[in-house]
Amino acid sequence: MSHAEGSYSLIPPPPVAAPGSTTGLKAFFFQPDGLRAGWRLLLFFALLAGIGISLRLILVTFTRTPIPTRVQFSPAGEIGGAGSTFLLFLLVSWIMSKIEGRKVADYGLPARKAFGLQFWQGIGIGFGAVTFLLAVLRVFGLCHFERVGLNGWETLKYAGLWGIAFLTVGFNEEFVFRGYPLFTLSTGIGFWPSAVLMSAIFAFAHYFNPNETLPGLLQVAAWGVMACVILRRTGSLWLPIGLHAGWDWAETYFYGVADSGQVAVRGPGHLLNTSLSGPRWLTGGEAGPEGSWFCIVLLVWLCFLFAAWFPEVNYPNASRIADPS
Repeated sequence: MSHAEGSYSLIPPPPVAAPGSTTGLKAFFFQPDGLRAGWRLLLFFALLAGIGISLRLILVTFTRTPIPTRVQFSPAGEIGGAGSTFLLFLLVSWIMSKIEGRKVADYGLPARKAFGLQFWQGIGIGFGAVTFLLAVLRVFGLCHFERVGLNGWETLKYAGLWGIAFLTVGFNEEFVFRGYPLFTLSTGIGFWPSAVLMSAIFAFAHYFNPNETLPGLLQVAAWGVMACVILRRTGSLWLPIGLHAGWDWAETYFYGVADSGQVAVRGPGHLLNTSLSGPRWLTGGEAGPEGSWFCIVLLVWLCFLFAAWFPEVNYPNASRIADPS
Protein backbone atom coordinates (compact mmCIF):
# COMPACT_ATOMS: atom_id res chain seq x y z
CA MET A 1 0.00 0.00 0.00
CA SER A 2 1.43 3.29 -1.04
CA HIS A 3 1.77 6.23 1.29
CA ALA A 4 0.72 9.70 0.44
CA GLU A 5 3.30 12.43 0.63
CA GLY A 6 3.82 13.51 4.21
CA SER A 7 2.71 10.18 5.76
CA TYR A 8 4.87 8.28 8.25
CA SER A 9 5.65 4.71 9.27
CA LEU A 10 4.41 3.24 12.53
CA ILE A 11 7.80 1.52 13.02
CA PRO A 12 10.17 3.90 14.84
CA PRO A 13 13.60 4.37 13.25
CA PRO A 14 16.62 2.86 15.06
CA PRO A 15 18.30 5.16 17.57
CA VAL A 16 21.12 7.23 16.15
CA ALA A 17 24.25 7.50 18.27
CA ALA A 18 25.38 10.99 19.09
CA PRO A 19 28.49 12.15 17.23
CA GLY A 20 31.63 10.93 18.95
CA SER A 21 29.79 8.48 21.23
CA THR A 22 30.49 4.76 21.53
CA THR A 23 28.01 1.95 21.90
CA GLY A 24 27.97 -1.78 22.54
CA LEU A 25 31.21 -3.69 23.07
CA LYS A 26 33.21 -0.74 21.81
CA ALA A 27 31.91 1.35 24.72
CA PHE A 28 33.38 -1.22 27.12
CA PHE A 29 36.87 -0.36 25.88
CA PHE A 30 36.51 3.18 24.57
CA GLN A 31 35.04 6.49 25.57
CA PRO A 32 34.54 9.41 23.15
CA ASP A 33 38.08 10.75 23.70
CA GLY A 34 39.91 7.41 23.37
CA LEU A 35 40.72 4.16 25.18
CA ARG A 36 39.32 4.14 28.71
CA ALA A 37 41.69 5.07 31.52
CA GLY A 38 41.34 1.69 33.24
CA TRP A 39 42.50 -0.21 30.16
CA ARG A 40 45.41 2.17 29.64
CA LEU A 41 46.49 1.63 33.25
CA LEU A 42 46.16 -2.13 32.83
CA LEU A 43 48.37 -2.00 29.73
CA PHE A 44 50.87 0.23 31.56
CA PHE A 45 51.24 -2.14 34.51
CA ALA A 46 51.35 -5.19 32.21
CA LEU A 47 54.27 -3.62 30.34
CA LEU A 48 55.85 -2.63 33.64
CA ALA A 49 55.66 -6.18 34.99
CA GLY A 50 56.78 -7.81 31.75
CA ILE A 51 59.78 -5.57 31.19
CA GLY A 52 60.71 -5.55 34.88
CA ILE A 53 60.66 -9.34 35.20
CA SER A 54 62.57 -9.75 31.95
CA LEU A 55 65.31 -7.35 33.05
CA ARG A 56 65.63 -9.09 36.42
CA LEU A 57 65.98 -12.49 34.73
CA ILE A 58 68.62 -11.14 32.36
CA LEU A 59 70.52 -9.52 35.23
CA VAL A 60 70.46 -12.64 37.40
CA THR A 61 71.43 -14.88 34.45
CA PHE A 62 74.47 -12.85 33.43
CA THR A 63 75.68 -11.79 36.88
CA ARG A 64 74.65 -14.96 38.73
CA THR A 65 73.91 -12.74 41.71
CA PRO A 66 70.50 -12.83 43.40
CA ILE A 67 68.75 -9.46 43.58
CA PRO A 68 68.15 -8.45 47.22
CA THR A 69 64.52 -8.25 48.28
CA ARG A 70 65.18 -5.23 50.51
CA VAL A 71 67.36 -2.25 49.63
CA GLN A 72 69.77 -1.08 52.30
CA PHE A 73 69.18 2.51 53.46
CA SER A 74 72.51 3.91 52.27
CA PRO A 75 73.62 6.13 49.37
CA ALA A 76 74.48 3.12 47.20
CA GLY A 77 71.29 1.29 48.15
CA GLU A 78 69.04 4.25 47.38
CA ILE A 79 70.78 5.10 44.11
CA GLY A 80 70.56 1.51 42.90
CA GLY A 81 67.06 0.70 44.14
CA ALA A 82 65.27 4.00 43.50
CA GLY A 83 67.23 4.66 40.32
CA SER A 84 66.34 1.35 38.68
CA THR A 85 62.65 1.73 39.59
CA PHE A 86 62.51 5.27 38.22
CA LEU A 87 64.20 4.31 34.95
CA LEU A 88 61.77 1.41 34.50
CA PHE A 89 58.74 3.68 35.06
CA LEU A 90 60.23 6.29 32.75
CA LEU A 91 60.78 3.70 30.00
CA VAL A 92 57.24 2.33 30.22
CA SER A 93 55.80 5.86 30.39
CA TRP A 94 57.73 6.70 27.21
CA ILE A 95 56.32 3.59 25.52
CA MET A 96 52.80 4.59 26.55
CA SER A 97 53.40 8.12 25.28
CA LYS A 98 54.19 6.66 21.84
CA ILE A 99 51.11 4.43 21.94
CA GLU A 100 48.84 7.29 23.00
CA GLY A 101 50.40 9.99 20.83
CA ARG A 102 51.41 12.06 23.84
CA LYS A 103 54.70 13.23 25.38
CA VAL A 104 56.36 12.31 28.68
CA ALA A 105 55.94 16.01 29.50
CA ASP A 106 52.17 15.42 29.62
CA TYR A 107 52.80 13.08 32.57
CA GLY A 108 54.46 15.82 34.60
CA LEU A 109 58.12 15.66 33.56
CA PRO A 110 58.77 18.28 30.84
CA ALA A 111 62.42 18.23 29.75
CA ARG A 112 62.40 21.99 29.10
CA LYS A 113 62.02 22.64 32.85
CA ALA A 114 64.73 20.17 33.89
CA PHE A 115 66.73 21.49 36.86
CA GLY A 116 65.32 24.97 36.33
CA LEU A 117 64.31 27.63 38.83
CA GLN A 118 61.42 25.66 40.32
CA PHE A 119 63.66 22.66 41.00
CA TRP A 120 66.12 24.81 42.99
CA GLN A 121 63.27 26.55 44.76
CA GLY A 122 62.12 23.10 45.84
CA ILE A 123 65.60 22.23 47.13
CA GLY A 124 65.67 25.37 49.27
CA ILE A 125 62.13 24.98 50.56
CA GLY A 126 62.70 21.32 51.43
CA PHE A 127 65.83 22.08 53.43
CA GLY A 128 64.20 25.13 55.02
CA ALA A 129 61.06 23.21 56.01
CA VAL A 130 63.03 20.53 57.88
CA THR A 131 65.15 23.22 59.54
CA PHE A 132 62.00 25.07 60.63
CA LEU A 133 60.43 21.85 61.97
CA LEU A 134 63.51 20.98 64.04
CA ALA A 135 63.78 24.58 65.24
CA VAL A 136 60.21 24.40 66.56
CA LEU A 137 61.03 21.15 68.35
CA ARG A 138 64.17 22.82 69.75
CA VAL A 139 62.12 25.72 71.13
CA PHE A 140 59.99 23.19 73.03
CA GLY A 141 63.12 21.47 74.34
CA LEU A 142 62.52 18.32 72.27
CA CYS A 143 65.42 18.56 69.80
CA HIS A 144 69.08 18.60 70.77
CA PHE A 145 71.91 19.45 68.34
CA GLU A 146 75.11 17.74 69.38
CA ARG A 147 78.62 17.43 67.98
CA VAL A 148 79.56 17.35 64.29
CA GLY A 149 79.95 13.80 63.00
CA LEU A 150 82.18 14.41 59.96
CA ASN A 151 85.45 16.16 59.27
CA GLY A 152 87.38 17.33 56.23
CA TRP A 153 86.96 15.40 52.99
CA GLU A 154 84.24 13.15 54.41
CA THR A 155 81.98 16.18 54.82
CA LEU A 156 81.96 16.81 51.05
CA LYS A 157 82.02 13.11 50.18
CA TYR A 158 78.86 12.20 52.06
CA ALA A 159 77.14 15.48 51.17
CA GLY A 160 77.55 14.53 47.51
CA LEU A 161 76.65 10.86 47.90
CA TRP A 162 73.48 11.55 49.87
CA GLY A 163 72.65 14.40 47.48
CA ILE A 164 72.73 12.05 44.48
CA ALA A 165 70.86 9.39 46.46
CA PHE A 166 67.98 11.67 47.46
CA LEU A 167 67.78 13.28 44.05
CA THR A 168 67.25 9.74 42.76
CA VAL A 169 64.63 9.10 45.46
CA GLY A 170 62.88 12.34 44.53
CA PHE A 171 62.69 11.35 40.86
CA ASN A 172 61.51 7.87 41.77
CA GLU A 173 58.78 8.58 44.31
CA GLU A 174 57.38 11.67 42.61
CA PHE A 175 57.24 10.14 39.12
CA VAL A 176 56.05 6.70 40.23
CA PHE A 177 53.13 8.07 42.26
CA ARG A 178 52.42 11.31 40.42
CA GLY A 179 53.49 10.53 36.86
CA TYR A 180 51.67 8.36 34.33
CA PRO A 181 49.28 6.66 36.82
CA LEU A 182 48.02 9.99 38.20
CA PHE A 183 47.62 11.52 34.73
CA THR A 184 45.72 8.54 33.41
CA LEU A 185 43.47 8.24 36.45
CA SER A 186 42.72 11.97 36.12
CA THR A 187 41.39 11.43 32.60
CA GLY A 188 39.01 8.80 33.99
CA ILE A 189 37.78 9.97 37.41
CA GLY A 190 39.07 13.54 37.65
CA PHE A 191 42.19 15.05 39.16
CA TRP A 192 41.38 15.37 42.86
CA PRO A 193 39.85 11.90 43.36
CA SER A 194 42.96 10.56 41.59
CA ALA A 195 45.26 12.71 43.75
CA VAL A 196 43.67 11.45 46.98
CA LEU A 197 43.82 7.82 45.81
CA MET A 198 47.47 8.03 44.73
CA SER A 199 48.40 9.80 47.97
CA ALA A 200 46.80 6.97 49.94
CA ILE A 201 48.74 4.40 47.90
CA PHE A 202 51.90 6.47 48.44
CA ALA A 203 51.35 6.29 52.20
CA PHE A 204 50.65 2.54 52.07
CA ALA A 205 53.96 1.99 50.25
CA HIS A 206 55.72 3.48 53.31
CA TYR A 207 53.84 1.17 55.68
CA PHE A 208 56.59 -1.42 55.27
CA ASN A 209 59.38 0.95 56.35
CA PRO A 210 60.93 -0.10 59.66
CA ASN A 211 59.78 2.00 62.65
CA GLU A 212 57.03 3.73 60.65
CA THR A 213 54.06 5.01 62.72
CA LEU A 214 50.46 6.07 62.03
CA PRO A 215 51.27 9.80 62.26
CA GLY A 216 54.24 9.13 59.99
CA LEU A 217 51.95 7.52 57.40
CA LEU A 218 49.51 10.42 57.66
CA GLN A 219 52.44 12.73 57.02
CA VAL A 220 53.33 10.75 53.88
CA ALA A 221 49.72 11.06 52.65
CA ALA A 222 49.78 14.80 53.40
CA TRP A 223 53.04 15.05 51.45
CA GLY A 224 51.35 13.34 48.50
CA VAL A 225 48.48 15.84 48.55
CA MET A 226 50.94 18.75 48.81
CA ALA A 227 52.92 17.43 45.83
CA CYS A 228 49.66 17.12 43.86
CA VAL A 229 48.79 20.75 44.70
CA ILE A 230 52.19 21.84 43.34
CA LEU A 231 51.79 19.68 40.22
CA ARG A 232 48.28 21.01 39.67
CA ARG A 233 49.44 24.63 39.84
CA THR A 234 52.91 24.50 38.21
CA GLY A 235 52.16 21.85 35.60
CA SER A 236 55.25 19.78 36.39
CA LEU A 237 56.96 17.61 39.01
CA TRP A 238 60.24 19.54 39.04
CA LEU A 239 59.46 21.55 42.15
CA PRO A 240 58.23 18.46 44.10
CA ILE A 241 61.35 16.54 43.02
CA GLY A 242 63.60 19.31 44.33
CA LEU A 243 61.52 19.62 47.49
CA HIS A 244 61.72 15.87 48.08
CA ALA A 245 65.50 15.80 47.60
CA GLY A 246 66.14 18.83 49.81
CA TRP A 247 63.87 17.52 52.57
CA ASP A 248 65.42 14.04 52.72
CA TRP A 249 68.99 15.37 52.43
CA ALA A 250 68.40 17.74 55.34
CA GLU A 251 66.97 14.96 57.51
CA THR A 252 69.46 12.19 56.82
CA TYR A 253 72.73 13.90 55.95
CA PHE A 254 72.67 17.37 57.46
CA TYR A 255 70.79 16.86 60.74
CA GLY A 256 71.19 13.09 61.10
CA VAL A 257 67.64 12.19 62.14
CA ALA A 258 65.44 9.27 61.09
CA ASP A 259 63.81 9.64 57.67
CA SER A 260 60.30 8.16 57.48
CA GLY A 261 61.26 5.44 59.96
CA GLN A 262 64.54 4.62 58.20
CA VAL A 263 67.65 5.19 60.26
CA ALA A 264 71.11 5.72 58.82
CA VAL A 265 72.30 7.87 61.69
CA ARG A 266 74.35 5.36 63.68
CA GLY A 267 76.87 4.69 60.95
CA PRO A 268 79.08 7.18 59.09
CA GLY A 269 77.58 9.60 56.65
CA HIS A 270 75.70 12.31 58.58
CA LEU A 271 76.99 15.78 59.40
CA LEU A 272 75.31 16.52 62.73
CA ASN A 273 74.36 14.24 65.61
CA THR A 274 70.84 15.29 66.51
CA SER A 275 68.66 13.61 69.13
CA LEU A 276 64.96 13.96 69.92
CA SER A 277 63.40 13.43 73.35
CA GLY A 278 59.90 13.82 74.67
CA PRO A 279 56.37 12.64 73.76
CA ARG A 280 56.31 10.60 70.55
CA TRP A 281 53.34 12.54 69.17
CA LEU A 282 55.54 15.67 69.22
CA THR A 283 58.96 14.25 68.32
CA GLY A 284 57.84 11.47 65.98
CA GLY A 285 59.63 8.80 68.01
CA GLU A 286 61.33 6.09 65.96
CA ALA A 287 59.80 7.46 62.75
CA GLY A 288 61.76 10.68 63.11
CA PRO A 289 60.40 14.24 62.90
CA GLU A 290 58.14 13.20 60.00
CA GLY A 291 56.09 11.30 62.58
CA SER A 292 55.44 14.48 64.58
CA TRP A 293 52.03 16.09 64.42
CA PHE A 294 53.91 19.36 63.98
CA CYS A 295 55.07 18.01 60.62
CA ILE A 296 51.53 17.34 59.43
CA VAL A 297 50.52 20.90 60.38
CA LEU A 298 53.57 22.19 58.49
CA LEU A 299 52.61 20.29 55.32
CA VAL A 300 49.01 21.56 55.46
CA TRP A 301 50.38 25.10 55.76
CA LEU A 302 52.68 24.49 52.79
CA CYS A 303 49.69 23.31 50.72
CA PHE A 304 48.00 26.70 51.22
CA LEU A 305 51.27 28.51 50.59
CA PHE A 306 51.84 26.78 47.24
CA ALA A 307 48.20 27.26 46.20
CA ALA A 308 48.56 31.00 46.85
CA TRP A 309 52.00 31.20 45.21
CA PHE A 310 50.82 29.53 42.00
CA PRO A 311 47.16 30.64 41.56
CA GLU A 312 46.59 29.23 38.05
CA VAL A 313 45.68 25.61 37.26
CA ASN A 314 48.14 24.11 34.75
CA TYR A 315 47.67 20.34 35.06
CA PRO A 316 46.54 18.20 33.42
CA ASN A 317 46.90 20.02 30.13
CA ALA A 318 43.33 20.14 28.80
CA SER A 319 44.50 19.96 25.20
CA ARG A 320 46.33 16.67 25.91
CA ILE A 321 43.58 14.83 27.79
CA ALA A 322 41.89 13.56 24.62
CA ASP A 323 43.74 10.58 23.16
CA PRO A 324 45.32 11.89 19.92
CA SER A 325 45.66 8.36 18.58
